[in-house]
Amino acid sequence: MAVVLILVLIVVGSVLFHVLSPWWWTPIASNWTYIDSTLVITFWITGIVFVAVISFMAYCVYRFRHKPGNRAHYEPENRRLEVMLASGTAVGVAAMLAPGLIVWNQFISVPADAASIEVVSQQWLWSFRLPGADGKLGRAETRDVTPENPLGLDKNDASGLDDIIVEGGELHLPVGKPVHILLRSVDVLHDFYVPEFRAKMDMIPGMVTYFWLTPTRTGTFEILCAELCGVGHSQMRGTVVVDNDADYQTWLGQQQTFTQLTASSGEPPPAN
Repeated sequence: MAVVLILVLIVVGSVLFHVLSPWWWTPIASNWTYIDSTLVITFWITGIVFVAVISFMAYCVYRFRHKPGNRAHYEPENRRLEVMLASGTAVGVAAMLAPGLIVWNQFISVPADAASIEVVSQQWLWSFRLPGADGKLGRAETRDVTPENPLGLDKNDASGLDDIIVEGGELHLPVGKPVHILLRSVDVLHDFYVPEFRAKMDMIPGMVTYFWLTPTRTGTFEILCAELCGVGHSQMRGTVVVDNDADYQTWLGQQQTFTQLTASSGEPPPAN
């Protein structure tokens, strides 16, 4: 009976903790409510299965507890039960996977009108690159990274000369406009994550990964690295600020272009 009581308390305590817990997601600040909905579906399915399995265990312990004179009935196979369990499991797994696959397809299907920006990670710093007046990001290669060219821009690519460089500062985004976020790492595996955006993606050396989002409210949000990247991992934090259009344009006008940064460092100006 003690085992039965413990199992029942586990079920009741788990349900109450989930319902009454003060710890929940941060208020969302992007268009990815689909991700929240997918997580809620997963919680419901796994929660129902958890309650059903533990309750069934408690019932079996009580119903088939030892009694003098009772003998167990050995039944090595039960095809009907096996079909029911396999079918129920398949339906449950499909119900959890299907919403995730749908959301993933949306997550990587970037709208045609999304503005591209680049996030560059390194131990243990976030840097950002935005297109200049031409609206295009220039080429960049990790092999070209130097102290004077920390993001590795190709100096011979005219499209990159007016790119706006933000090294170790705040990233600003305009509210209500889709953004195509390109992710690049110059050293080890990192992960760009803003909890309020519900969007995250690994940053893999030698690759450019991506996702997109539309910020839905103004505010200041913390950028976290969600991949263990070394001894300074816990301090690898940044800030993204979502502005209204006027504030965003003001901030944008205060930033330096690649050409200006190169000139201020004493490097020869990039070739036009």
